Amino acid sequence: MRIGELSARTGVPAATIKYYVREGLLSGGERRSHNQVEYGEEHVRRLRLVRAMVEVGSVPIAKVREVLAEIEDPGRDLDSTLGVASRALSQHRVPAAEPAAEDLETARGIVRRQGWASVDPDHGYIWTLADAIGRLREFGLIDMVDLTGEYARAAEIVADFDVRLLGTREERDEILEAMVIGTVLGDAIFEALRRIAQVEISGRIFQRGERHGDPQEDR
Repeated sequence: MRIGELSARTGVPAATIKYYVREGLLSGGERRSHNQVEYGEEHVRRLRLVRAMVEVGSVPIAKVREVLAEIEDPGRDLDSTLGVASRALSQHRVPAAEPAAEDLETARGIVRRQGWASVDPDHGYIWTLADAIGRLREFGLIDMVDLTGEYARAAEIVADFDVRLLGTREERDEILEAMVIGTVLGDAIFEALRRIAQVEISGRIFQRGERHGDPQEDR
């Protein structure tokens, strides 16, 4: 296909496609003549992945280049590849300094109680969790740390749904594209649903409590 058709199929302007080629995010097409270049389905898949990272995930071009270099490593399996993409999208970076020991132990305890045995206790996300726990502790809000496992169980339900949906795709780039878009927009959907649920639960608890506590209501 010519660059015009590639643009139409992916929604990416021709000028942007040329820019991605120059930046090494997309391989050049097969030159058929001095003014004609042909692109294939592999370009469609890769361009959709790049677009998902740049436009949906807001990943900087330099970082996209790094991610693509890592996921193209022939020795990297799909699980590891998804981890690379996930870290690139994370809004909460791994803290530079090791969190306090008590916060790390709290974070690891949450993971252990959930039975997530395959998670490395020194995984970057464990540090991120521990950092958040430490911040709550500094503000005197350590009681907001979910030691009952409700947050973890909710997260596992959502994660299980996410990963099983990825399994319905076949091509590697299609899986990664779905993971990028699903993570970013899935986070937005989950956050919105959480806020909506908070409005509902707040109304049930506090408005009902106000009604029951109003002495005028008993007269």
